[in-house]
Amino acid sequence: MEALKACYGDGSSDSDSESSPSVPTLAYSEELAPLPPPPIALLHPPNFLGPPDMQIGQTTKVRSFPHVDGNYALHVYIPINISSPSKKELAPFLKKISYRDPSLYAVDVDVPLNILCKNDEKLEQVALGREFHISLGRTVPIRVHQIDSVVSMLRQKLQTQHQSYWIDFHKWEIFVNDDRTRTFLSVEVVQGGLVEICKQIEAVNAIYKLHNLPEFYEDPRPHISLAWALGDTSHSLKKVVDEELKKCVVGKSLKKCIFTCKFKGIECKIGNKTYTICKISDRQ
Repeated sequence: MEALKACYGDGSSDSDSESSPSVPTLAYSEELAPLPPPPIALLHPPNFLGPPDMQIGQTTKVRSFPHVDGNYALHVYIPINISSPSKKELAPFLKKISYRDPSLYAVDVDVPLNILCKNDEKLEQVALGREFHISLGRTVPIRVHQIDSVVSMLRQKLQTQHQSYWIDFHKWEIFVNDDRTRTFLSVEVVQGGLVEICKQIEAVNAIYKLHNLPEFYEDPRPHISLAWALGDTSHSLKKVVDEELKKCVVGKSLKKCIFTCKFKGIECKIGNKTYTICKISDRQ
């Protein structure tokens, strides 16, 4: 690492400064050719959280907590995959919403949703084809010495969950993150699976508490987010969604359940490593 810094500099210059750094010269007045930038992977450890703000395309992701060297982001969740038939049923509604609100982006892909909606295959494969997550706890920073303890306790507490159950997504809902920097178009669990998921959240909360980590929301509302917009656009987005839902009611095309899937297990992601906490056999 020190050798890299000696070659490339320690990167401590102010990127906001308008003045450019001086270029070193050789003793015989020839300009020293600038070195290529160092590989980022060599400057940061594998699970490095990165700077507080990360540029992705034309959007800005803002971290919910400041970066500290040695911290790893912890996220406990139920992985959700949408079946092909459900994707085809979700697509028409997403098209209508994205047409009226072009500020929406596909989750994680960070591509404008209205662009993906121009092609049914891309909409289903890119916007709806990824793995979604029902969060069972807040995404929080933990120290390296806490990792083994957290994973071990999660497995002890949650591996007793060996029965599969159905998760029903009944409701379109709008959520805003804590610092109001992002608004999410989501589908919420309000009936089937709600009791089981809330029990799992309670178990995760107990482990968070033992490690002095912030617990989940007092009144949890399990959901997955399908799209997002920068800033707090909840009022305008909710208006669009409500109006489109009313049209569906008039046209009698609104289903009681948006889509359903089976609970298959719980995972925990720490930094860039994923741990299986419990897994349900496909035979069930």
